[in-house]
Amino acid sequence: MSTSSSSAAERDYKREFFKKFSIVFFVLFTSFLIFFLNHHDENNKYIIETLELNGSAEEGDALFKINCVGCHGITARGLVGPDLHSITKRLNDKEIIKQVTGGLTPPMPSFEIDPVNMSNLLKYLHGLE
Repeated sequence: MSTSSSSAAERDYKREFFKKFSIVFFVLFTSFLIFFLNHHDENNKYIIETLELNGSAEEGDALFKINCVGCHGITARGLVGPDLHSITKRLNDKEIIKQVTGGLTPPMPSFEIDPVNMSNLLKYLHGLE
């Protein structure tokens, strides 16, 4: 008889544990989903807005010289960072935007850059082909 009451208590414990685990998992999953969808939507709006602009290569050059020459060199031929000539043949504009704003390949930092300046930088990079 002690086995069955022990089994019943164990089943109750497992059931209660599964219930709590399910609730915690659901809350975490929902939070992650909400965060991801909101961040993804903001990122898409930023990319769309940037790509709709027609940047200035001259302003992009100035921006590059202020922020990028330390790693990519004054002529964008690379130092710590890679050579950026023909980068627009290797990566599309969306990928370049994500790289610059997210710093996806260490040691590259992420940059907070408004769409106008990002568009200027893209125009400059296209001129390096």
